[in-house]
Amino acid sequence: MQAGSPQLKWESDSGSSFTISDANDEEAIDGSGTRLTLHIKDDAMQYLESSKLEELVQRYSEFIEFPLQLWKSNTEYEKVPDIEANADLAEGEEPKMKTVPKTVEEYEEMNTQKPLWLRSPNEPEDEEYKEFYKTAFKASYDEPQKWSHFRLEGQVDFKALLYVPGMLPFELSKDMFDEESRNVRLYVKRVFINDKFEDIMPRWLKFVKGVVDSDDLPLNVSREILQKSKVLSIINKRLVRKSLDMFRDIAEDEDASKYIMFWNNFGKYLKIGIIEDDKNKKELAPLLRFYSSKSGEEFTSFDKYIDGMVEGQKSIYYVTGEGRKNAMQLPVIEKLKTKGYEVLLMTEPLDEITIEAIRDYKEFNVIDATKEGLDLEDGEETKKETEELNEKYADLREFLEVQLEGKVQKVTVSTLLTDSPAALVQGAYGVSPTMQRYMKAQSVASGGDGSMGSMNQAILEINPKHPIVQDLEKMVQTDKESAKT
Repeated sequence: MQAGSPQLKWESDSGSSFTISDANDEEAIDGSGTRLTLHIKDDAMQYLESSKLEELVQRYSEFIEFPLQLWKSNTEYEKVPDIEANADLAEGEEPKMKTVPKTVEEYEEMNTQKPLWLRSPNEPEDEEYKEFYKTAFKASYDEPQKWSHFRLEGQVDFKALLYVPGMLPFELSKDMFDEESRNVRLYVKRVFINDKFEDIMPRWLKFVKGVVDSDDLPLNVSREILQKSKVLSIINKRLVRKSLDMFRDIAEDEDASKYIMFWNNFGKYLKIGIIEDDKNKKELAPLLRFYSSKSGEEFTSFDKYIDGMVEGQKSIYYVTGEGRKNAMQLPVIEKLKTKGYEVLLMTEPLDEITIEAIRDYKEFNVIDATKEGLDLEDGEETKKETEELNEKYADLREFLEVQLEGKVQKVTVSTLLTDSPAALVQGAYGVSPTMQRYMKAQSVASGGDGSMGSMNQAILEINPKHPIVQDLEKMVQTDKESAKT
């Protein structure tokens, strides 16, 4: 501004009108620039406190490129001679000192943290990414497992930096979808806008932390503006894609323990992704991990399962059960094991919902081995044998259906059992016992009576080669009304 140029004063009482007038000499600025004077209302005096102002600056303007300074009073301590203690000080003796507080008032720069995402992804060192994560997300005790630093140019221009935490954030340990959890922050021109835009990331990526900074959006951006401009959808797709890339990188790492740690921390979120995000289901399926009848204490994947398939196997088989031990004791596993088939173990209610959302993987069907009508591709001869056995044991089946009326839907003969005399299986559209217990508990918790109706009625399959079944058949044929029968 040239010397002697007029200075103007803009005034408003926060209403819809304002005035512009010439500034008098007392109000004039020395040199050039702008001075803002805010008059605080009586009920907003907290905004005159330096701690409140510091909180606001740190939250909304932490990464502004020009320096922001706040006038603060700090207490410092300095050593000065102790006059009373030195009153009788002998000549040549070192004077005694004391520590006294001293109030220092000065400007302190608030935004010392530099926006790492503005730099080229090739520039920062790994330690800089880690330090930024710990500082920006208040995670001093956590080491990020992976990060992705990228920029999108085109229809939407934005820069982003995403992190996979090394451990499950504390706020998500009690509630995996905690509404107070803040994972992705939206900035516009380095000014913080919001960290509550739920649609910026799907909820199954609640654990991924990061920042998104766009120069295209207005500073007063709102959910409505984002939705109308379709910006949100574009940002969402790219963030999901980059997140999946990070997960795949961890899974493909030579150190297998890294993905095991990731899965133990965040596997349940990927399961939710399978259930809720149909568009990315195929991308998520290879990242799932399960225990199986052959994996022991280690996890296996769909791809590893397929690599271990025996010749002629055409499907992927799984069973549901409450814990690995109980799942492995299911009678249906007997026949599958004799054929050399591996069986995936779904041991939690969420596992069952997840696997039911996956009808096939690559060219293989994913089949619940505990459901009625399990077909192990044994050919027409086996089907014919089953039909003949059902006819042969028709009296026994009818007898058992009468005795177990209200408890089972029906009784059939099975050629799949080897060591067990019988097994309970669910109908084609039935619900497993594990899921039944879960649904009953949910019903009771919400005020219901826990009744599951006919959903509890399974199908009883009997093994015609087992001595118990054969003896029972003889008893029914001889005298089915006897007490012994």
